[in-house]
This record gives sequence, structure tokens and C-alpha cells, in this order.
Amino acid sequence: MRCLVTGGAGFIGSNLVDRLIDLEHSVRVLDDESAIANKKFYWNEKAENYKLDISNFEAIKKHFKDIDVVFHMAAESRIQVSIKRPLKAVNTNVIGTTNVLQAAKDSGVRRVVYSSTSSIYGSKNTPPLQEGMPKDCLNIYSVSKSCGEDLCKMYTNLFGMETIIFRYFNVYGPRHPLAGQHAPVVGIFLRQMLSGEPLTIVGNGKQRRDFTHVEDVIHANLSACDPGNTQCVGRVIHVGTGYNYSINELASLISDRTTRLPPRPAEAPETLASTKLFHEIFGWIPKNRLEEWVKNEIDNKGEKQ
Repeated sequence: MRCLVTGGAGFIGSNLVDRLIDLEHSVRVLDDESAIANKKFYWNEKAENYKLDISNFEAIKKHFKDIDVVFHMAAESRIQVSIKRPLKAVNTNVIGTTNVLQAAKDSGVRRVVYSSTSSIYGSKNTPPLQEGMPKDCLNIYSVSKSCGEDLCKMYTNLFGMETIIFRYFNVYGPRHPLAGQHAPVVGIFLRQMLSGEPLTIVGNGKQRRDFTHVEDVIHANLSACDPGNTQCVGRVIHVGTGYNYSINELASLISDRTTRLPPRPAEAPETLASTKLFHEIFGWIPKNRLEEWVKNEIDNKGEKQ
């Protein structure tokens, strides 16, 4: 299979690139290294690598030639960062996604797998969240990703392109971003613990999140490659665990030393995925559990503070 991964030097994308190469697929990567929460970017030397911005259609379009499947993971992907940089978020997540879809269409790409977000549900829906629930976008990030979903559906309905939309729930695991206060909370807490710092809990810490390991996200994307599986085409599908933890509970797994930060605007109080549709379509559900992974990380890198 000939694959193109946008955002393929970042957290989720680089894990996918490595797995695709291990499976002996041909891989092309586009990434502009613009994610400010990333301390490091991961380029696999066995892939074709191009440092390019997806918002530049003329620069990227030729790289979609002879590609079977596009995994579109490039995004401005932090809620609070998008509030501070709205033009960047819209340019990357809306214009960039349009460019990716159009380049794929022009080049005859068979399938595009789009990485979306559970933040689209906002605060009005009662968990467990189901794919048919209404959107309640609270911030620029979720609005821009919602627009990307609609664009994917349009390219399926209007042009017959096979698109699949995965809504990820709070992904963590190897290579998760670590820089600053807007990186994913699991990575921040582990970084703070290893540095001997108190864990910074935002607000009252009662926010609940469905934490999903990157290995399960990669498995989901690989499952979406099967050309014989057409049930997933044109669908929105959750990639989550069906379990959630409060931020206080997460902190208690890592350290007894905590401090508080002010609440942040435009973030949902709870995420929790229904995994029923994913299981119906692909025949499995994500199985990695947060507490087991955190314990292994602490055992491997240092004792709980």
C-alpha cells in the first residue's frame, strides 16, 4: 500500500508512520514542524519526508500522486493555542484540510482517513457520547475540526471519494507533546513528576476525560485501510475506551504533590466515548488502560513522588 501521512513527524502521525513502515508499506510524510507543544519531531528515515505546510496547495499537490490512502493528521490541535492563534487554526484545519482533500481528489487517491476530535461535543451532550449527538463547539479548534469533518463528508457525497472520520478521545502515549502548559495533561504530569515539580491541576480537577492510548489510535487507522470494508466510508466513528478519569484521579496515579491553576475557558467538563459503532464496524475495541501505562512509565523512569 502507498500511504501519505500529513503531520507524520508529530505525536500520532510518527507512531503511525513507524507502524506502516514496519508493515512494509510505502510511506510519504508531510509536516511543517509548527506544533508548538512538540519538543521534538520524529522523521522516519525510511519514509519520503517533506517539510511542507498543508495550507500551501501548490507546494503539496504533487506529493499525492500514486498514493492509495491518505492519513490526514496535520492540525493546529490544542484548544487554548487555537484561541490565541485563531487564524493559524483556521488556516491549517480548514484551508489545509480542503487542500488535502482536493489534492487527493485530483490525484485519484482511493481513501482519506481524517483525524478529528471529541471536543466537538462540547458541554451540552450527556456522556457516554454517541456519534449521532449534536455538535456543541466551544472553541476555535473544535469549530475548525468540525468544518474539516463536513468537508470530508462533502467530498464523499459530491465526488465519491472514500473518507472516514475518526473522533479521537484524549490521546496519550509514547511521543506525546511535552512543551508548555497546553500539551496533553498525561505528558505534562509525568514531566512534572520526573522534574520534582508539583502537578498543575487546572480548576477543581473534576473534569473527566476518556484517555486513549496512541497504540489503539494507530490500530484504528490501520483498520480503516481495508478497501473491502466499506461500512466505515462516509462515517464518523469514535476512537475511545469507554472509560474515563477525573484529572484529580489521574494526578493521584502519578504524584501526591499538586498545585492549582485557574480554570480555562471553552473546555468541556467531561468526555466519554461510546465504542459501540467502532466495534460493529471493525470487530474490536481499544484495550489499553491508562492506569497500567502510567504505572509502567513511573516504574521505568522514576518512582512516584
